[in-house]
Amino acid sequence: MRQAGGILVVDTRAGLIEVTREVADWVAVQAMDTGLLTVFCRHTSASLLIQENAAPAVRRDMVAYFARLAPESGDYEHDDEGPDDMPAHLRAALTQVSLSIPVSGGQMALGTWQGLYLFEHRRRPHRRELALHLVGE
Repeated sequence: MRQAGGILVVDTRAGLIEVTREVADWVAVQAMDTGLLTVFCRHTSASLLIQENAAPAVRRDMVAYFARLAPESGDYEHDDEGPDDMPAHLRAALTQVSLSIPVSGGQMALGTWQGLYLFEHRRRPHRRELALHLVGE
């Protein structure tokens, strides 16, 4: 059994940023046939999703849904970094910051239409870090 770890840095904009290719490239370099990949978002106002990567309307609808679910408003006590601060934390809490993805045949075992996304909940661009950890052989 072997282990590998690394950090993937992603420059973001508001919304869903697909990182499937970057993570798949990292997995390929590790040269493990079978294992379990953990992807961890090291932030409190961004999150991770596995979602459809074929129809752009899915991504737009996801972003719009979370904007309705946790809207920007003056109703939040926490607004240290602006009106999108607390809604970003709520949206991250409603999604996830860690994913476990099986690796088979040296590749992530994602379904045909599945992609891995970093969900940036803040309006302004950020530089986000994803911690990657693969255990396998």
